[in-house]
Amino acid sequence: METLFWACLTGGILYAIVSVIFGDILSEALDGMLDFLSMDGIPWLQPMTLVGGITVFGGAGIMLDRYTSLAAAGVIGFAVLSAIIIGTGVYFLYVKPMQQSENSTSYSLGEMSGRIAEVLVPIPSSGYGEVIVKVGAAGITNQIAASHDGEPIPSGSKVVVVEVRDATLYVSKLDL
Repeated sequence: METLFWACLTGGILYAIVSVIFGDILSEALDGMLDFLSMDGIPWLQPMTLVGGITVFGGAGIMLDRYTSLAAAGVIGFAVLSAIIIGTGVYFLYVKPMQQSENSTSYSLGEMSGRIAEVLVPIPSSGYGEVIVKVGAAGITNQIAASHDGEPIPSGSKVVVVEVRDATLYVSKLDL
């Protein structure tokens, strides 16, 4: 039984060392062949959670086997319980918050319709100006704009993007 516990403990430690030090290098060298191991489809079944649980199972099993007078079934039961508790803790205290903290500043012009912007460079009735639009959680972008209604729009005016055509935002003055 002790061999199983030592195998789980050393395997988990080796996995952690290899994945931290060589993870990106191996992934690039193997051209992503091992990407299926990330288990992206099942949120709670992350490698960090699983390997962390297996490592804790091994470590708890060794400690319980050596320092308690529990029978083999009791040692395995408490080791499994420890692994589940620690694995759940790792998921809810580390993995899940890290997944929710990922932000992207990317956007597409097609998403601009309906957004509110501010005119930076005045937009003539038949020509182009420039607007600033908020994108994502903390990003802004400057875009070429034209008047949708054929009305001139002065600098500093609030506008709404009516449509996007040929990489140009067609805007109308926003009167609130």
